[in-house]
Amino acid sequence: MLLIGNGRMITRDPSQPFFENGAVVLDGTRILAVGSYEKLKNIYKDAECIDAHGGVIMPAFINAHEHIYSAMARGLSIKGYHPKGFLDILDGQWWTIDRSLDNENTKLSALATYIECIKNGVTTIFDHHASFGEIPGSLFAIEEAARETGIRSCLCYEISDRDGKEKALQSIQENVDFAKHALADESDMIAGMIGMHASFTISDETMERVRAAKPDGIGYHIHVAEGILDLQECLRKHHKRIVDRLYDWDILGEKTLLAHCIYINPHEMDLIRDTDTMVVHNPESNMGNACGCPPTMELVHRGIVTGLGTDGYTHDMLESWKVANILHKHHLCDPNAAWAEVPEMLFRHNATIANRYFRKKLGVLEKNAAADVIITDYIPPTPMDSSNLNGHMLFGMSGRSVITTIANGRVLMKDRQLTELDEEAVLAHIREGAARLAHRINDGR
Repeated sequence: MLLIGNGRMITRDPSQPFFENGAVVLDGTRILAVGSYEKLKNIYKDAECIDAHGGVIMPAFINAHEHIYSAMARGLSIKGYHPKGFLDILDGQWWTIDRSLDNENTKLSALATYIECIKNGVTTIFDHHASFGEIPGSLFAIEEAARETGIRSCLCYEISDRDGKEKALQSIQENVDFAKHALADESDMIAGMIGMHASFTISDETMERVRAAKPDGIGYHIHVAEGILDLQECLRKHHKRIVDRLYDWDILGEKTLLAHCIYINPHEMDLIRDTDTMVVHNPESNMGNACGCPPTMELVHRGIVTGLGTDGYTHDMLESWKVANILHKHHLCDPNAAWAEVPEMLFRHNATIANRYFRKKLGVLEKNAAADVIITDYIPPTPMDSSNLNGHMLFGMSGRSVITTIANGRVLMKDRQLTELDEEAVLAHIREGAARLAHRINDGR
């Protein structure tokens, strides 16, 4: 039994959202009790105690759209890469990287990502993977890293026709094999979806194969209208808009996650809402790729489950929140935009998305919820209570404010030190893998 206390506590439970001096008691993988520190420390006298030292205790973060395969891009220079648009970025950088990834480097990329997640207080991710250099077994390699690091993961493989029929068939099979494996798993730490790249790289023939092969009980994770080319190609080849095409192929639904949704219209928003399909917004990636600003505020206002992700751009969900807050104010020329909507996305909708795949309640500190808890070192310089706690988080914290991360009852980091990994040794292996990847891309070896 573990008691985390002696700090201000944000629960995300509407019935008791904030404790001036709170504590949470963990019993294995679930929360046993939530309340005042003075009360709980007297009740659970034999529990092991982690002292927050006046910092902030809160539920761990959820990232609704990650890209593990991009982890080794940091500092990588690719010969001849001078992008003039989004397709050049995809083909010149990201597809070049994933075509060079083998399963060894896929696992190392996962370890790099998961270490960053732990350090930023993220304990649940939805990853969308591509490694056309080696497809079979790639999701299982990521699962190995997830088990070793303790991060709850919903995984899928990016099906695409861009590298030919054989690779597309391998991608379908990897998704199906892993999804069936995840459905049979009882740990509640691994889940699977059917991953698809985007409409413009998936033929009708492949759509049909995917629909026939998909196991029951899961949905799809697909990029939608991230770039204008995706929409243009769908109109040219299929004479319909992207969301209409996905609807016609039975892809929409409560288990399906649509990433980006920049170039969609009100009719498509209605289809997404009426099918209870989920959307995930990735503000920094959209800005960095010069793709445009999606109508995210309108999606939220229409009642669409709209979460927040990072697209691999960062692993800091607070950073993603900060950027989304500014982006939509700027885009809409409205200083009132995004104040309420983005926290709703990050804290309520991300939890809704996660709980469509994981059984234990996530994103909240309440009895019987998942034992996913973080502590930050933030000490507020002004009064903090339930009415202004989001303002304190937005302007006073970053992901690196997190000093302790607990996932499913496992203490993964305490006082900024990873407790279950030799970080220095793992990073040394990752750097070796990144060097191999750079040589393979630039020198063909």
